[in-house]
Amino acid sequence: MRLPKSEENAPAARAAVDIFTKCHEWDLVKKAIAGGYYPYFIPITGEQGEEVTIRGKRFIMLGSNNYLGLTNDPRVKEAAREAILKYGVGCTGSRFLNGTLDLHLKLESELASFLKKPAALVFSTGYQTNLGIISSLVGKDDVVISDRLNHASIFDGCRMAYGKTLKFRHDDMADLERLLRHAQPRGGKLVVVDGVFSMEGTLANLNRIVELCHAHGARLMVDEAHGLGVMGEGGRGASEELGVLPQVDVLMGTFSKSFASIGGVAAGDQDVIHYIQHISRSMIFSAALPPPAIATVLKCLEILQTEPERRKRLLANAALLRDGLRGMGFDCGKSVTPIIPVHVGRDDICFALWKGLFAEGIFVNPVVAPATPPGHALLRVSCMATHTPAILNRALEKFKAVGKSTGIIGG
Repeated sequence: MRLPKSEENAPAARAAVDIFTKCHEWDLVKKAIAGGYYPYFIPITGEQGEEVTIRGKRFIMLGSNNYLGLTNDPRVKEAAREAILKYGVGCTGSRFLNGTLDLHLKLESELASFLKKPAALVFSTGYQTNLGIISSLVGKDDVVISDRLNHASIFDGCRMAYGKTLKFRHDDMADLERLLRHAQPRGGKLVVVDGVFSMEGTLANLNRIVELCHAHGARLMVDEAHGLGVMGEGGRGASEELGVLPQVDVLMGTFSKSFASIGGVAAGDQDVIHYIQHISRSMIFSAALPPPAIATVLKCLEILQTEPERRKRLLANAALLRDGLRGMGFDCGKSVTPIIPVHVGRDDICFALWKGLFAEGIFVNPVVAPATPPGHALLRVSCMATHTPAILNRALEKFKAVGKSTGIIGG
């Protein structure tokens, strides 16, 4: 049999490449594990509270997004239990088909009311929420403009979208204005920003961003994953904190932080949410949020609104921890939230600081590229409403000792 011309001309001895070769040769993590400084996928035994158990040892948890401390609240657990008894443990299908419960509709109604938007739509994860919103709204003639430090799920949503993606320098309003002025799509413009930046603990300059969007005919989407339950008088996020909630066209939030569960929400105009509901692939082709997760969010939403003191304790704890770290000489950047970065710079120093704290019973998260720009490694420290001042002061003493021993702060 005669080979096609393309194969006749190909080198006779072309070696086949095993697609798994890169997997076998990639040894970065193996070296870290062998060296005792691998900080990820650490199994926690038991409940996720202000303290946790790891390998039989108690740790002060300063690496969780459990901001309001509701994961172990008896009322929340009971709500999840009752939902299981009534609805079972899962929905076994997409919201689009058999997976929609009256419980989903109740949550969407209550979230729309809480977020002061005409409509809301619940997704199974926060990651899917960003993918679904952006890929649905940004068509081939449109452009999406994103802050360079936005969450990875936002950039993945941009990749899934058919439109063009532009990135502006972090928090650089002049750069955003330049992009808005020069972008001339045949379609529309969507600006997307984190309300609270998840590694820096800072707020987006939403007042100026709203002005620029209005001036240049762009719509605005704000990711309030780390803002809901934390910022704003009613816990509606950075958008409420900065007084621009009515001007935000699409508000996104997640349930895996203050709401002690999993899932996400898109809130906005009725027609916009209706469109996303029927176009979003991450909605249509994913199983629905299970009943106990929905019931958990509903109960947490109730507690957030009836116990405002919980959010105030969270912010007081954050101030105690942040001021204490800064007072010792740690660089905590411009954080104004319960997310407190300890900027280190070099990866090896970051891991050394993490390892020293871990040995002392402090759980924090080391963050290196690509989650941060190269050369900007940091420890991500966060607190909860349920931490006591005594626990936080004990943690600060450990930070002081380890910081001195590693040379990050002075003696």
